[in-house]
Amino acid sequence: MDQLALQELKTALEKERESLVAELKLIAKPDSRLKGDWDTEFPQFETAESGSHSARDEEADEVEEYEVRLEAEHSLESRLLAVSHALERLQKGIYGNCLKCGGEISMERLRANPAAEFDIEHA
Repeated sequence: MDQLALQELKTALEKERESLVAELKLIAKPDSRLKGDWDTEFPQFETAESGSHSARDEEADEVEEYEVRLEAEHSLESRLLAVSHALERLQKGIYGNCLKCGGEISMERLRANPAAEFDIEHA
């Protein structure tokens, strides 16, 4: 793979990493005890009068919003991990090679998914 293509893909990966981190910061915070892990923050809506119908509705809305955030956090965190691994492979000089067979991953595939770990045959 030529250096220009490598730089293009590295830039794409770095931009995606920045975007993923920015999105994660909206709904979660980094776990200080576990590198690469994020903890979803529980949403805090305005408090309604305790025991009222609207308070129960609000609590239900908070739980529902938390579940949505938790699912998004897991998805974003998983993609961030894949992007980080791709950047590590790039740094080690093994980026663009299938992790199963060692063969070259096509440029088409890498442009579509710069974090791809496997060629089409082994995906």
